[in-house]
Amino acid sequence: MSLVTLAPSGKEIDVAEGTTLLAAILGAIPEFPHKCDGNAKCGSCHIFVLEGRKGLTKTTREENEKLDTIVGVGSKSRLACQAKVLGTENVKVEILSFV
Repeated sequence: MSLVTLAPSGKEIDVAEGTTLLAAILGAIPEFPHKCDGNAKCGSCHIFVLEGRKGLTKTTREENEKLDTIVGVGSKSRLACQAKVLGTENVKVEILSFV
């Protein structure tokens, strides 16, 4: 289990190992955008990982390719649908916007 904190609201969620950040966020914010149902095709679930990057799975080639097409991507960018919680440390993410 890891504690995932959502910024800017400060909401905290207990998340089981192997759960995607998208699934965790949807549990707390059902209206969070996810147009492609977690297939790394649309980029609508783009977030920033502020703390705990080592507590998530590594970025895949497919995820990097989609991130390369999104405006505003930075070194802390991830697609919530592709980042899985490892359960090794707590994670803090910034919810960027709603589409």
